Amino acid sequence: MRGATKYLLPAYGTLLVIGLTWPFFLPGEAFALRDMMVLPDMALTRASLGFGDLPARNVPQDALLGLIPFPVFFVRVLIIGAACTAAFAGARLGTHPLGKAAAMTVAVWNPFVIERFLQGQWSLAVAAWLVPLVALGGRASPLAQWAASLTPTGALAAACFVRNRAGVVVAVLACAPWVVAGVLATGGGTATAESAAAFAPRAEQYVGTLGALMGLGGIWNSAAVPGSRAAGFALFGIPLFFLLALGWRSVPRRWLTLAGVGFAVALASWAGITEPLVTHVPGGGLIRDAQKWLILAIPAFVAAAGALTPRRAAAALACALLQVPDGTVVVEKLRPVAVDAPVVAHAGRDVYFAERAPLTLVRGEPTVDPAPKRMNVVESGALLVDGVLVDPPSPRWLAAREAVEQKPVDTARLRKLEIGLVVYPDGRVLDTGAPARGLPPAGLVLFAGYLAALGYALAAFRRSRSSAAKVSGSGTDTA
Repeated sequence: MRGATKYLLPAYGTLLVIGLTWPFFLPGEAFALRDMMVLPDMALTRASLGFGDLPARNVPQDALLGLIPFPVFFVRVLIIGAACTAAFAGARLGTHPLGKAAAMTVAVWNPFVIERFLQGQWSLAVAAWLVPLVALGGRASPLAQWAASLTPTGALAAACFVRNRAGVVVAVLACAPWVVAGVLATGGGTATAESAAAFAPRAEQYVGTLGALMGLGGIWNSAAVPGSRAAGFALFGIPLFFLLALGWRSVPRRWLTLAGVGFAVALASWAGITEPLVTHVPGGGLIRDAQKWLILAIPAFVAAAGALTPRRAAAALACALLQVPDGTVVVEKLRPVAVDAPVVAHAGRDVYFAERAPLTLVRGEPTVDPAPKRMNVVESGALLVDGVLVDPPSPRWLAAREAVEQKPVDTARLRKLEIGLVVYPDGRVLDTGAPARGLPPAGLVLFAGYLAALGYALAAFRRSRSSAAKVSGSGTDTA
């Protein structure tokens, strides 16, 4: 029986991983869905370093993808690898075969990850898969923490679970790029009151908002909710929650506390009491999409599943799968796609696209514009949710539009705005004569610190591996 289990658990974990990551095994040139835009020729830009026209929400993710030679391949490997680490962490947290299988299922196959993937927030989904390994605190923990820090939310979530100096150093270096950029940005990282309401957790069919959150669902965008949950399968999240509650005594107290914090933020947003923080407190924009902070509950959920008795673990496993039984089907939207991105001989200069929408359609889904991923673009950032303007256009974009709409075009004002080219829908290009601005030194230094964090994490991994080998060798000699 033990021999069979030895092979069955890895086989089951493999099925879980492939079930949600199979699109990333397919050939194709780009990945694009809503917030996701990964192109084969991304560029290191001012915006990717956090010093563009919009808040530094994609820092350091876009800077890294703009620097490495094969960003699409990197994303494939990272996503598949993160799913594997989630399965591994689940197996480590289980106390018996069924507990291990249940923990693996909760870690890999949960609504949080699937809904965030369908929103295109792939780096947040990756962070959700990596956080349990960070929480375990093994040799690979600093490396997992660094990878989770591609997105600000992942960086903070991973930092909450660090146990040693290596984790603190990685957290500081990984958070610095977006923290500093946010401090220097106009508005101090706050957001509008309209966005606080628009991005609050959303109810799902038959369970309401509270029931959706109990199952780690409830994303603000109903279009990113799998069809099964919209049909009522979210109901299985409620018995899953109560089953996991039976294993709370085996969960580290710190993990339980962090899970409580994650739920408190989401529930506070649902109750409408986070609006003053989002609109007035510097950095408050981080909690406007409050459901994402349920990422802090994932390690506790996984540990609780692993601690259940065999019968309860089997029930938890079934409920976890039945929460999103169509997971393998809905991730089909993530398969590679050809993206029609504009080609402009910009020579590093800032480009303003006249009459270009901030979103484009990819396979019928509204998706972020690919242009800012390839060049320095004057970005609007305007966002409508259910017909409500939750993010207004950036001041620089508004000023550029006014200058372009004048007859004749106010090229002097465009030069003052440091805009080198204006590209019209018919392909015409107006050269204002403004030179390239160059990349911000502060952004480069901070991004270098993020890369240094990877080197530090690798060094910590090697040191711990060497120490383990010495201990093992010493034990062999004395025996």
